[in-house]
Amino acid sequence: MGDSLITKVQEAISGASALLVVLSRASANSPWVQKEINSGLLRELEERRVVVLPVLLEECRVPIFLREKAYADFRADFDDGLDKILSAVARITNPNTGRVDEPTYHADWSFDWGTLDAQAWLFRLTLVEQAVDQPFSVLSVTEIVADPTATRHYMKMELAKQGDEARRSIVATVVNSINATDELVLILEGETEVSRAFTIASNAGTYDVRVSARRLGTDTGRDVLYRVGQQLREVLQHMNDVAKVAPE
Repeated sequence: MGDSLITKVQEAISGASALLVVLSRASANSPWVQKEINSGLLRELEERRVVVLPVLLEECRVPIFLREKAYADFRADFDDGLDKILSAVARITNPNTGRVDEPTYHADWSFDWGTLDAQAWLFRLTLVEQAVDQPFSVLSVTEIVADPTATRHYMKMELAKQGDEARRSIVATVVNSINATDELVLILEGETEVSRAFTIASNAGTYDVRVSARRLGTDTGRDVLYRVGQQLREVLQHMNDVAKVAPE
């Protein structure tokens, strides 16, 4: 019974998008809570993203590794504490927008979709990358147009309330195609937009893909190598992380 419970707890922690740690006098002294915190912090180190979200219910001893974290404080104002939890959870449970944080840059992105006509759907990823200590940013747009066959497949999944899964699959198809070729690196030599277009065939149908990017800001006189494949992999990883606990 004990081993079964431990296994279930470990599976829940490893599969969750976030771990809300409720801190009270009782929980702060609980060995079980400490083990859960340690597991969550280990995931943060491995995945390089926020996983543990402390929630302070009353005055208590805060574990040392949580003391520098932002937390939701319910001690004085319940509504303010709840608002902070909802805001923190929203950032990691929305599969269609997010931020990529890397040591040398960060990138904000959003994913949207809609009909082009009765037989084609457009999926679009817009991303703005800002390098550390650089006076410019890069704006990129990846457009994916589904042919009639792929559109019918997508609509079938939408009707079955599996739209998030279908969109992840489309992004994964593009990522896998890029990784199988040249990582899709665009060289930005100036302020002019650079683009590349290609077609991907899959079991669900065919997708016409157009990727464009341009530099915004100060001209440093140096070319910029923009790695589209790397960015799309990060976006797909975010979608997959959210899908671990977000049912269709």
